[in-house]
Amino acid sequence: MEKSLNEVREAARKKIIYTQHALDAMNVEEEIVSYEEIRNVIFKGEIIEDYPEDKRGHSCLMFNYTLKQRPVHIVCSPKQEFLAVITMYVPTIDKWKDDFRTRR
Repeated sequence: MEKSLNEVREAARKKIIYTQHALDAMNVEEEIVSYEEIRNVIFKGEIIEDYPEDKRGHSCLMFNYTLKQRPVHIVCSPKQEFLAVITMYVPTIDKWKDDFRTRR
């Protein structure tokens, strides 16, 4: 997944675009997530699932803790000219193990 991580970060250095779904998810009242927090996941986080056959093109699920120490997951897809952030969410214990990297 190291190659995929490099592709994600290289695409993000060019430009990051957000789908409407991602923007809506970032602005859920209980879990408002900033652009800076998303950038933190992209540039300091890790890929925990890889989806090479995704219908939108190769995509992956990334994870990191924000500076506020809350876990954040993003699904993104690296393109030639940009990184598309498809969605994001704050993972919960009912769906993820304590490490927030492993599904229940």
